Amino acid sequence: MVKNVPAIAALPEAGDVGADAVLNALACAVIVVDDDNNICRVNQAAEQLLRGSASYLDGKSINILLPQDSPVLGLVDQARRFRSIVAEYDVTIETPRIGSHSVDLQVSCIPEDPGAVAIVIQLRSIAEKINHQLNHMGAARSVTAMAAMLAHEVKNPLSGIRGAAQLLEQSANDEDKELTTLICDEVNRIVGLVDRMEVFSDRVPLQREAVNIHKVLDRVQRLAETGFGKHVRFLNQFDPSLPPVWGNHDQLVQVMLNLVKNAAEALPSVGGEITIGTAYSQGVRFALPGAENRVHLPLTVWIRDNGPGIPDDMKRYLFDAFITSKPRGSGLGLALVAKIIGDHGGIIEFDSIPGRTVFRVMLPMYKMGNEDG
Repeated sequence: MVKNVPAIAALPEAGDVGADAVLNALACAVIVVDDDNNICRVNQAAEQLLRGSASYLDGKSINILLPQDSPVLGLVDQARRFRSIVAEYDVTIETPRIGSHSVDLQVSCIPEDPGAVAIVIQLRSIAEKINHQLNHMGAARSVTAMAAMLAHEVKNPLSGIRGAAQLLEQSANDEDKELTTLICDEVNRIVGLVDRMEVFSDRVPLQREAVNIHKVLDRVQRLAETGFGKHVRFLNQFDPSLPPVWGNHDQLVQVMLNLVKNAAEALPSVGGEITIGTAYSQGVRFALPGAENRVHLPLTVWIRDNGPGIPDDMKRYLFDAFITSKPRGSGLGLALVAKIIGDHGGIIEFDSIPGRTVFRVMLPMYKMGNEDG
């Protein structure tokens, strides 16, 4: 199938409605460049990926659109040199314009046009987003059940233990009073932990409204710059035309603050950078468990840092409760993030290598009539 793509892309343009229709029907991005790496043809998927129309991209050099160390440019050179199809799987392409994407690449020369090359870019993230989200939802459900169990099964006997210790304290000598005080203090500490877990409960329905996500991010950044992120340089890459999010303002602040705080704490005292960005994409409608209709998540918020990255052995369990690499961390922060995003019907994903970690949150858009739904 892939070998047929260059042949389709090489068909003459004049009156070639059929070829355009086939190219535009493909979910993968197809880009044809000439021998100087100037774009001479793209399909609609490529327009979305490169954030530009065909007329805007026509004649643009991919050497300018992509960084010099991009794996795409290396594969284009190899395809020309060996006159064959070359491929690379699960690679990351990233620019300030298009953001960061995990993709499969296939590049081939076009025999009818020496020097011209067809580039096929298949986003890997669609299947991975669904798979990751199912895992995160499962982790969130486990924590929710644990919270309900702790509130019912633990707090009641703890109340009895504390009451008994207080009664003993009334008739105890000074030495024994130290022990009863210790019992009460430890009971209070455990109750405090249970109270923290109760934020995972589903007792209160989610109250949603139209939320300006940029106001949320501005607030989070100000809090970070005056507190835990004083040592960090913050950068913004916002899409100012982004429509409102259908969500809960306070909970979204909690999510973004948690993600930014984790990023800041992973950075060194000098040279650390956090980039906060937003983007709109047509995206894909997801059929998630518990949802009657397919969910459209066109709004993306991403938080990127240049820290050491997430250890490989933690990536699979990152959103599970009590998983943390911090010496004094509780491991509840990202589990709560996963639950809140799941309650919003959204998706959270991440990718991490040394020097670049990105968390992406995809959220539903507010539409007139949401208040009734």
